Amino acid sequence: MMVLGKVLGAFFGYLLGNIPGLLLGIFLGHKFDKAKQSVIFSGGSRSDDQQQRQQAYFRSAFSVMGHVAKAKGQVTKNEIRLASDIMDRMDLHGESRRQAQDAFREGKESDFPLDDVLNDVRCNCSERFDLLQFFLELQIQAAYADGYVHPSERHILYTVAGVLGFSPHQLEQRLTMQEAAFHFYQQQSHGGNQQPWHPDYSDKRLQNAYTILGIDASKSGKDIKHAYRKLMNEHHPDKLVAKGLPPEMMELAKQKTQEIQAAYDLIKKEKGFK
Repeated sequence: MMVLGKVLGAFFGYLLGNIPGLLLGIFLGHKFDKAKQSVIFSGGSRSDDQQQRQQAYFRSAFSVMGHVAKAKGQVTKNEIRLASDIMDRMDLHGESRRQAQDAFREGKESDFPLDDVLNDVRCNCSERFDLLQFFLELQIQAAYADGYVHPSERHILYTVAGVLGFSPHQLEQRLTMQEAAFHFYQQQSHGGNQQPWHPDYSDKRLQNAYTILGIDASKSGKDIKHAYRKLMNEHHPDKLVAKGLPPEMMELAKQKTQEIQAAYDLIKKEKGFK
């Protein structure tokens, strides 16, 4: 029970108006205490509600991931390994990892209610486009982790995109961007089938950098900067967490911004602008 407002109201009310002021001060102080208590309780309620939405988002992400993996038929050790790799990248341990594994297994069930789960995600992320985009990109990233999206996986991804409010064109664009990111880092790590100094290697890696930013190589430096800043703003880890991204997924958001930054840095170097 809060009484500070009543105490202060009574004190200053008495100084200003004796007994009538005292009574008025207590009354006004009571109103103040009640309003402050309401704010505190509603704040706690919002905090609890936010945590519940984050938990639901986390569980839905991994259950849909399991459903996409099952699209090819029997989930193989390779799909399980890829899911584990994502959990490793998120640095999931203990209870959080167990919840992710349980959700992944739920998604593999034949009666998994995909549309219901996706509709809940869209409802919980209403007016939070960045969170919906992150959810879709996570599914694409998981599907493409082995360098190839099976036609059955692609079919499920179309369903995921559609229910979340993305057009087929937007899905294809993100699939293309993810494919470019896969090859961009493959070239960086292994040099592909060519040496890093080879002209074809440099050209292919630069083209993948443009594709990661979702922009054509013919665009001006101003347009390239605009595309870069837009993507960085959409994937900024702190902003995503503030909007409701589970803290456990913050590391993936950081890695996405590093990917965007690396692509932009290469283009800047080749274009010769700051």
